[in-house]
Amino acid sequence: MAEVNFAEYKNVWVFAEQRDGKLMNVALELIGEGHRLSRDISEDGKVAAVLVGDKVEHLAAECFEYGADLVYIIEHPLLKNFTTDAYTKVITSALREYKPEIILYGATHIGRDLAPRVAGRANVGLTADCTHLDIKVSKYKDFAAKNTTLNVDGVKDDPTDLKLKMTRPAFGGNLMATIVSPTSRPQMATVRPGVMQKLERKPGATGEIIKVNVELEESDIRTKIIDIVKSTKELVSLTDADIICSGGRGLGGPEGFNLIKEFADKVGGVVGSSRACVDAGWIDHSHQVGQTGTTVKPKIYFACGISGAIQHLAGMQNSEIIVAINKDPDAPIFEVADYGIVGDLYKVIPEIIAEWDNAEALADAVAD
Repeated sequence: MAEVNFAEYKNVWVFAEQRDGKLMNVALELIGEGHRLSRDISEDGKVAAVLVGDKVEHLAAECFEYGADLVYIIEHPLLKNFTTDAYTKVITSALREYKPEIILYGATHIGRDLAPRVAGRANVGLTADCTHLDIKVSKYKDFAAKNTTLNVDGVKDDPTDLKLKMTRPAFGGNLMATIVSPTSRPQMATVRPGVMQKLERKPGATGEIIKVNVELEESDIRTKIIDIVKSTKELVSLTDADIICSGGRGLGGPEGFNLIKEFADKVGGVVGSSRACVDAGWIDHSHQVGQTGTTVKPKIYFACGISGAIQHLAGMQNSEIIVAINKDPDAPIFEVADYGIVGDLYKVIPEIIAEWDNAEALADAVAD
């Protein structure tokens, strides 16, 4: 393997995933995380959003407002719709030219397809489905940057000796593994949507736009999109939901989700689930919240009949408000809940729905 000159690599790149000319929420979350990481690396570190598509330059303004210092524009008519071959070629070409230190992708359907292909072309590692990122810097980095002497251990420090610590669930979510990539660059990771925090938007913020030269032919793309058919089934958008009503084994069976669905519809939320219910076949995996499901951060999270296994808590404990409903007063879920109701969910939830109806009726009466 050829020796890598780490000093050539700088800045944090974020694949700013867009669909139909709209940025995905995870892209904005990763720009915020990339902003933090780039400043941890160095005082003059920068985070760059990488926009790929056709006629997507207008999205640069939103990237700047959420913290991007640079925006790389990769535009071509053949990039209008995502294809693995096309996106892989242009991103790989760009990273070889500009040499980023770190590249982050959202762990979406597209990100999970694209990231390993780019990593393979670049001959580097990839850590998938990360839930935490941090920078590990040499203990003597600042000293070594200014001196050529040895450190106290008698080993010469490399001023570029920094590693991205990438933490992800392992062994079915039963433990957390932290992975580093010490011998190759760029360092790559996919990150779950809903895990990282967006920066506060700064309207009017600007930065540098870099237009990347694109060399792409139809012959480079081995697949052809004949038609795009959007599914007609109900879509679950846990990562974007303000209110989530989740059910666990306390429901007693799949029919219990009828009540959870009624509850969610009443409060304007979506239906979530614990892993146990998914494993039992009570509900589809797309509803699963937790380390092995979707990590969420809603304004209100209702945990109904969920005991609070550590894997589930890791996926929802950053919710702004957590309301737990459980018959067991010693259930671990109450340790993270802001409000707890000890009782039978089949009695408690109908009461909440009834009170919600009363509040709506009162609001309508006042408005009249």
